[in-house]
Amino acid sequence: MKELTIISGKGGTGKTTVCAAFASLARGKVLADCDVDAADLHLILKPTVRHRENFIGGSSFRIDGDLCSECGDCQAACRFDAIDDGYVIDPLACENCGLCALVCNDKAITMEDSVNGEWFISETPFGKLVHARLGIGEDNSGKLVSLVRRQARRIAEEQNLSLIINDGPPGIGCPVTAAITGVDLVLIVTEPSLSGIHDLERVSQLCRHFDIPVLACINKHDINPVNSERIRAYCLANGISLVGEIPFEPAVNQAQVARKSVVDFNCGEVSKVVARLWADIREKLLTYD
Repeated sequence: MKELTIISGKGGTGKTTVCAAFASLARGKVLADCDVDAADLHLILKPTVRHRENFIGGSSFRIDGDLCSECGDCQAACRFDAIDDGYVIDPLACENCGLCALVCNDKAITMEDSVNGEWFISETPFGKLVHARLGIGEDNSGKLVSLVRRQARRIAEEQNLSLIINDGPPGIGCPVTAAITGVDLVLIVTEPSLSGIHDLERVSQLCRHFDIPVLACINKHDINPVNSERIRAYCLANGISLVGEIPFEPAVNQAQVARKSVVDFNCGEVSKVVARLWADIREKLLTYD
């Protein structure tokens, strides 16, 4: 079984657009949307949810009104002003440090499991999709990403599928680390902008730290030839194989509005380039142990 994660140093580079196209082109795979903070692969794949569960990512503190004497010690101790005058803890302000429970002489403050989001297993026209939604302001996104990947691997093993394709989150933080750790190959989708170049450098260094093979692709390479050349030079200098250069095409937006991938919609040269890109990546996946 092979596992590919598609990431980008920043949002908006076209990572999910590429992933949705691969979903249409690949065979014998299960899909995982690891961008749990802002999942959007489902917008193109039109999934039908078959299974859903709450995500218990951590614990939170609660004040038992029957035991609380409203002495004010917890309010005075809280550095985050998370306890209001009614002695209710604001979950968005609370940092779960536990100091309030420590100073409470009434033993009225206890820790309990908290629901931080939901995760789903869905059917799509292109196979199974595991995806999730982290609650607003909730922590533990990396833990939820790991859960999504575990479920995708379980499905692949049960159905004897040979490939897992992960649509990873942007950036270089904890959820990205959770999305790339232990995979066979990472594809970085970048763009020829200054922020795109900067974030390509950061995320490629992260992959190098974990010793994960990396490929790169430039989306909308023709909108800034100078910056595209800078990306080519960086990839060459750092041993990163540049496997695709996708041109700018307004029809890509039309495909997204129609909720279709760029290979299932007439996107001109883009459709051909992305199809060749997948063929190249598929061959490279077979070479990595």
